[in-house]
This record gives sequence, C-alpha cells and structure tokens, in this order.
Amino acid sequence: MSDADVIIIGSGMGGATTAAALARTGRRVLVLERGERLPDTPDARDPDAIFARGHYRPEETWLDGDDVPFSPGNYYNVGGNSKFYGAVLMRYRKADFSPVAHQGGTTPGWPIAYDEIEPFYQRAEALYQVRGQLGEDPTEPRHSGLYAHAPVPDEPDIKALRRRLKSVGLHPSSLPLGVDIDRWLAHGRTPWDAFPDTCGGKMDAESVGLATALKSQNVELMTGARARRLIVDAENRISGVEIEKDGQVRTLTASVVVLSAGAVQSAALLLASATERHPTGLANGSDQVGRNFMNHNCSAVLALHPLRRNRAIYQKTLAINDFYLSGGANGAPLGNIQLLGKISGPILASASPLPRPVASWIANRSVDLYAMSEDLPNPESRVTLKEGKIRLDWKRSNWETHLELVDMLRRKLRAAGYPIVLARPFDRQTPSHQCGTARMGNDPASSVVDTFCRSHDHPNLFIADASVLPTSAAVNPALTVAALALRAAEHIAQTELAA
Repeated sequence: MSDADVIIIGSGMGGATTAAALARTGRRVLVLERGERLPDTPDARDPDAIFARGHYRPEETWLDGDDVPFSPGNYYNVGGNSKFYGAVLMRYRKADFSPVAHQGGTTPGWPIAYDEIEPFYQRAEALYQVRGQLGEDPTEPRHSGLYAHAPVPDEPDIKALRRRLKSVGLHPSSLPLGVDIDRWLAHGRTPWDAFPDTCGGKMDAESVGLATALKSQNVELMTGARARRLIVDAENRISGVEIEKDGQVRTLTASVVVLSAGAVQSAALLLASATERHPTGLANGSDQVGRNFMNHNCSAVLALHPLRRNRAIYQKTLAINDFYLSGGANGAPLGNIQLLGKISGPILASASPLPRPVASWIANRSVDLYAMSEDLPNPESRVTLKEGKIRLDWKRSNWETHLELVDMLRRKLRAAGYPIVLARPFDRQTPSHQCGTARMGNDPASSVVDTFCRSHDHPNLFIADASVLPTSAAVNPALTVAALALRAAEHIAQTELAA
C-alpha cells in the first residue's frame, strides 16, 4: 500500500496552498517538511536576534558563481520563507503575462494569459484573507470580485506621507496584505516584515494554507523529513520519494508527487535525482532545470527630514506603481515601490557600519521604502550542484533600470519634502523572491512543466512553487505562487484523483 495518494514536498506557499486545495478531495495527502514549527519565543520579536545575530538563518552554505561559499537567507521551517515574508499579496499586472520590452531585454511572456489565472487569484485572496482596496492603483488588473477585508490602515505619519506623495503627482495605493494587524500588535509592537510569525498574525503558508489543510483528517504533516531524491520507474513515473528523518533513510510512495521546495531547492532535488537514464536530472529533458534563475533587483531607500520624526510602528501599507509600466528610457518600465517594515536603530546598525546611536537617530526620522525592478530570465543564470553542494550563479540583469528607478524615487521624495534620501541595494545573500528554475511553457523542448505545472517528462510529477514562473515581474510573487498552486491542484483533482 502506498504511503499517500499525494506527497507534497515543502510546506511553503506553494505546498501549503496545494494541500489546502486537495484536502477537500478526501484523498490521502502527506506534506513533507524538512524543518519544524517555529516556537513562540522572545527572539521572534527581537531585532538584534533576527538581524544582528541571525538567529533564524540556517547553518548552511552554498557556492556562488565563483565557487565562493556564502550563507543564503532561505529558511527551513513549517511554512517556509512565508513565515518571514512581508505579507504582500499583490497580483502580477496584466501586462506581465505578455512579452515586455525592458532596457535590459525583452521578457518572453507566459504561456497563459492573465484572464486564465484571474479566478485563481480571486480564490487565493479569499483563502489568505487579503486586506486591500481597489481603485487606487492605476496599474491594477481586472478583479472579478472585491477584497473581503479593508486595507491595513496607515499610521498617522504614513497618512502624511501619502499626502506628500500625492502632492508630487504620484498615486500611492494601499498594499494588499495578509496581516491581522490587531493580532500582530497584540503580541508585540514591531513590524512584521522579516519578523517570523509565531502568533498567527500573518496570513502565511502555515497559519492559513496548512492550517486549512490539516482540518481534514486525510491530510498529514511530517516534519524533520528531508527529501534526498526522487525515484523514477521504467515508465517515467515518480515511484518514490527518498527521505531522511531522524537519521534514517526511507522511501515513501504516492500516485502523485508535488514538488514545492522553492526555486533553488526544487531544482537541486531534481538535479540530485539523476540516473543513468536521466543523467542530467529528472524533469530535465529540456536541459532547463536550474536555468533562468531570477532574483529581483532591490534597494532599500530611506527618506528623512532631520526635524521630523516618523513614529510609525509597522509602516508597510503603501505602494507606488506609477513607474511600473513605463517611466524609463524610451518608455521602458522601471518597477514597483512599496514601504518596508519600519526600520529601527538595531536593524539599521546591523546592516551598516553606523554606530548604534547614529543608526537610531536616522531610523527615528526615516521613512523606509523598497524599490524593486524586474530581473530577466537568462539560461546561464542557474542552479547547479558541485560535489553535492548547491552552486547558485546568479547573473543579475536589468540593473541600469533599477538604478533609474531608485534615482526617480530619490527625486520624487526630495520634492515631497524629504531633503535626505539614502539608498542601498540588497546583496546576493538576501533572497529577493527567487524564481524561474523550472519554467512553465507549452514546448517540452524549452520548458520544464506545462501550464498546469505538470512535468513534461514525468506525468505524475507537479511543481508548485516559484520555480515555474517564466518571468519575475516586479511585484512580490507569493500570491501568484498561491494562485498557480490552486490551479494545479484543481487539475490534479480532475485528472489524477477523480477515479
């Protein structure tokens, strides 16, 4: 007898959402997670523990493109990286699904149109209880329904920021967020961006997706179970998942396997599963597994007036998309701007050489923004394995566009009354929405999965995480990952579990 009807590898946004959708089928679903649940300890709200001491960072090293070891910022716990995310649940814009000409090149577009994914965006917003407001963002695509919850309110100093941004011709809009602000603040008056959710205040993969799935007795979560490789049979079906748990190696079986370990780890697992018949790894007949790795071009931008304090606690409620579709050279798009969670003195000091008193003086007066530009797919930007270790050779692209976005934002902020504007790019050790290593497409010769996230090579293998994104766009990918997972789960239920 098999161990489950469906095995899902990973409990992040893709895996947890898939489990929630498949729970209603009544079929046995087993979710494998290599980590454990995060305990609710004082460290969860301690900026020194999180940012200075790296309390939650795993003891793991990867190699960069020059084979230099580095510590990645990925997390291994129930709920995956979503436990630490900024809870922004924004749809890709409609234009993102078509080829877009950027200063750094033209994106390939998607094999599906916005209208095909729109119903699943709507379902994902309902599942993750998104707080938002339509009608404020000029780039907002069509919604078939309204947000069920009002947006997270601006704090007084952020209301003033919104007015200032409008005064210089911008269109600030409410960020669509998955945060129960009252519950979050009741457990500590801190931002939520990059802070782990141990109180259920964020609508993350564990607190919503997995919690919904585990209400059904047919869904089981196995923690501390690290997938080592996938096993393929003579008919090219995945016949087993080899895991290590409690120091023991065993093989689990199911009729369907869903890989949701994240853009880097999903690619690494497929590559590590190579056989004599599949020498370059599984699902890799196209030689695209691990290729086209994308990681948004991002910078933190701090705007301050030396005589004006910012008393915000959480801050992260606004976005600016005025330059999302155009604004650059020859009308090229520049990207998205949104608020960061409020930066404090300890956070700023941990990320800079500033003495703690100077960092605190700046943080008390700064409004903190996040500028994000699209990274374009490049087959030479890739994940590989070297002597069993992950090697991530990220070929950053479209950087001149990002510099132009930061410069545009700097000019607008100064015009809005912030004479001092500081900017710093995020480094390679900061995972800024990793995606693209198992791209979706109609042609098996140039893609890894089809439009329902099914492997072209192995009919019972699905990939439901950011690996499948053909482009990175310039907004947070969590909602798109959830929408694609719901779409894939519906297809699995109709085609693999219907009998």
